[in-house]
Amino acid sequence: MFSSLNIRIGFFLAKRQIRRSNPWTTVLIIFVMFFTFLNLVVVSGILVGLIQGAIDAVRTHYTSDVIISSLNNKTYIENSPEVLSIVKSIPEIEVFSARYLDGGTLEANYKTRTNEKEKPNTAVASITGIDPIAENEVTNLSKFIVEGEYLAPGDYDQVLLGAYLDKKYLPIDSPGFSALNNVEPGTKIRLKVHGVEREVTIKGIIKAKVDELSMRVFMVDSQLRSMIGRNDYNVAEISIKLKPGTDPNIVRDILKLNGVDKVAKVQTYADAQPKFIKDMVDTFALLGNMLSSIGLVVASITIFIVIFINAITRRKFIGILKGIGINERAIEISYILQSFFYAFCGSLVGIIVLYAFLQPFMSAHPIDFPFSDGILVAPISGTIARIALLMITTIVAGFIPARLVVRKNTLDSILGRN
Repeated sequence: MFSSLNIRIGFFLAKRQIRRSNPWTTVLIIFVMFFTFLNLVVVSGILVGLIQGAIDAVRTHYTSDVIISSLNNKTYIENSPEVLSIVKSIPEIEVFSARYLDGGTLEANYKTRTNEKEKPNTAVASITGIDPIAENEVTNLSKFIVEGEYLAPGDYDQVLLGAYLDKKYLPIDSPGFSALNNVEPGTKIRLKVHGVEREVTIKGIIKAKVDELSMRVFMVDSQLRSMIGRNDYNVAEISIKLKPGTDPNIVRDILKLNGVDKVAKVQTYADAQPKFIKDMVDTFALLGNMLSSIGLVVASITIFIVIFINAITRRKFIGILKGIGINERAIEISYILQSFFYAFCGSLVGIIVLYAFLQPFMSAHPIDFPFSDGILVAPISGTIARIALLMITTIVAGFIPARLVVRKNTLDSILGRN
């Protein structure tokens, strides 16, 4: 039995064995456990972070913390002025941006095309009317200008063009997809919305890893409102940024209590996530765990071999211990504690490196994936669970070889007989 006496004796033997072991061997084993810990946490963390980076980008640069949008059977939010009054009255809201939306077409070669049979240089886009200052305060839209300049409130007949509408940035030749060719800041294009045509100038190109931004054309809200005849000031989206530390669910519920959900969809950034995104997070987490399990098996085998060799080379010593009355359990406990020591030290170094260096570094310098800025997702609860798994696996891997050697006949062990 694992009595208190056996535990004390096992602790003494383990401490003595670790102190007398080769320090380089001890450091090497700890490093194996350290890298196993990183493999358990970092691999799955990066895979999940790949999707989490995209989710964070949508939250930061499109939906913000809470988004109010038109109902599925409507093209705008009815009674928008009243809804905006409610939004302004909520103290937890820091700033918001109201957007007008409508479908439209763009044409770039209307002045140079002389042959009617020549394919027009056109694209279909979602036209978005914004208050440039409010939008930038909420989503930091100006950050994504890769050419030209950001909109100013008085920029009439000027637009920001999403990069996915420019073949220069998305050279895809597909029958179901169209983009403008040979356009840049300063190029005049023809914009058609609701049968109303307007010649506008491209002021800037927006390139973001959020499709809702890169697939849109942005212009000053008052101009789009006049083009689509929206004299009732009914907008299509209201993106709301909350004060730091505010729970988005609370603000969402306040808006619903004020009846906003009767005329619009009221969602937090999490509510607005498509189901397939949530499924992808779960899938990538599972894939990361599968890959990490390989490292766990390698670490278990390493500990098994180390403890087994250690026990085999000390068979005579183990036999003498048993001969003078030391309980087998105490000897087994000593090897279990050695395994625990290696796993604990490796995990401790791993935690320091993970939270003091890796996670802050990757947050400041995310991995540049084509569709997101990948970060390292390593929640404390998940890390503790993986440490527990590593500890249990390591302890089992240390107990088995110790048990195999200790259970041999005492006299055979002392004399070195098989």
